Amino acid sequence: MFTFSPINILFLAVVLLLVFGNRLPYVMRSLGRSVVEFKKGVNGIEDDLDSAMKGVDEKAKEGAKQDTGL
Repeated sequence: MFTFSPINILFLAVVLLLVFGNRLPYVMRSLGRSVVEFKKGVNGIEDDLDSAMKGVDEKAKEGAKQDTGL
């Protein structure tokens, strides 16, 4: 498995500077926005799952109450 040592990170930084040059800030900004949008999407899915599970729990409780006659 590949591990990131300080030498590897330095080499990667030099390659990025050579390849992207003056576009690097724009690329990093776009990458940051992409990560933020991804996190928003994941949070939205988690919220949907939580609300669906609450609905299932409430229906199960109602069903248990009807079974016991309460």
